[in-house]
Amino acid sequence: MSKPYADREVWFLTGSQDLYGEETLRQVAAQSQEVARLLDASPDVPAPIVWKPVLKDPASIRRAMIDASSDDRVIGVVTWMHTFSPSKMWIHGLDALTKPLLHLHTQANVELPWSTIDFDFMNLNQAAHGDREHGYIQSRMGVPRTTVAGHVSNPAVAARVGTWVRAAAGVAATRDMRVVRFGDNMRYVAVTEGDKTEAEIRLGVSVNTWGVNELADAVAAVDPSAVDALVAEYEDLYDVVPELRRGGERHASLRYAASQEIALEQFLVERGATAFTDTFEDLGALRQLPGIAAQRLMSKGYGFGAEGDWKTAVLVRAAKVMGAGLPGGASLMEDYTYDLTPGNELILGAHMLEICPSLTTKRPSVEIHPLGIGGKEDPVRMVFDTDPGVGVVVALSDMRERFRLTANVVDIIAPPEPLPHLPVARAVWRPRPDFTTSAEAWLTAGAAHHTVMSTGAGVDAFEIFADLTRTELLVIDEHTTRRGFADQVRWNQAYYRLAQGL
Repeated sequence: MSKPYADREVWFLTGSQDLYGEETLRQVAAQSQEVARLLDASPDVPAPIVWKPVLKDPASIRRAMIDASSDDRVIGVVTWMHTFSPSKMWIHGLDALTKPLLHLHTQANVELPWSTIDFDFMNLNQAAHGDREHGYIQSRMGVPRTTVAGHVSNPAVAARVGTWVRAAAGVAATRDMRVVRFGDNMRYVAVTEGDKTEAEIRLGVSVNTWGVNELADAVAAVDPSAVDALVAEYEDLYDVVPELRRGGERHASLRYAASQEIALEQFLVERGATAFTDTFEDLGALRQLPGIAAQRLMSKGYGFGAEGDWKTAVLVRAAKVMGAGLPGGASLMEDYTYDLTPGNELILGAHMLEICPSLTTKRPSVEIHPLGIGGKEDPVRMVFDTDPGVGVVVALSDMRERFRLTANVVDIIAPPEPLPHLPVARAVWRPRPDFTTSAEAWLTAGAAHHTVMSTGAGVDAFEIFADLTRTELLVIDEHTTRRGFADQVRWNQAYYRLAQGL
């Protein structure tokens, strides 16, 4: 089975030294190749693991780190100290590394051969203290990394490595991400604002604005034959209501929506962009707010944020990348309204139009309805219910001196009753640990009302992503208490202020 990130690489670097002689080093090389092979063979590890020759001195370590940092195929580096690699040899190499780092604390054998152990065996298999030396220098230097301990034949260990690979891929996606904003953010809204320069410094993402009429001109220039083909695809994949189908009285609206999708994707491709925003307050010559176009582009892996919310667009794209190949999906989401029945509180999430169909395995309906705001024609959109299951709802907020991720683990359920008069895609969920604790914690964190709902990449991937990008993360889950969460917010406030330095 092809790996989701088959065109990327993770380098496997083994540390040793010349003290033990050539025979021992040959064994180190052979055993480290086997460890790398086991990782690469795991179905839970979504990128190729590429073994590199054993590193024995500061110059070769530094060169390997520089090469990994400069190779665009490499999304991260795994290090393992098979024997004892004195940590001062790694200082300049770790200092030169700009890619995500995983410290794998493992060894070649699973069980100890108790009856035959001699000191040659002990000299060869020294990771138990060699990795402690390595951990010290990483901590001394403040190197951000993920640490995973255990034998690589253990599926739980391979799964944790795989989650780190996904987070590393998310980091790579943001580092070269370009976001196209059509117009500005919704007027007077605070949370969709943010420091775009700081985002490029911290995350690597470049956010810039284009006039919406440039998009309108591109829509008008779309080849009718391309529209014909896409409309046929809509009718093949979805339940298109009769008034929108060929021969229907509103078929022209579906064709215009198809033109928007074609033009939007071409616009993004030409600019090397993988995410975009729009706003109903700035549509220029566009006849309708993009609905099905935004939904379909998200399903192809693009990030999207409504009302100019570029931070959510970035987060949707990162979640798409981190969840590649997993069941489920990721989408823009918004907590819209509540069912506050005591003991059975629920959240109904939706947006005006733009929820990604990757959240459902059912066949969506394509419909057209009034929007009520924006002053344009009725927009076309897909309507469906999100599949039940476990998900995570994540927001990215600008807290002035830092960005904050807030993540709530949720249980998505089928709507308790049909929703025949709500013609948008939607999700119903029960937040963990309970509604009151979740809502009060979310508000205490100052977390955004626009979120990404991910049913692919889970909270563990977002946790590693936050560590790798030095982004604050607050998690609300079954272990959260109001008092403990409030304390964490206070402690984080002090920590991140101090961590900025003088």
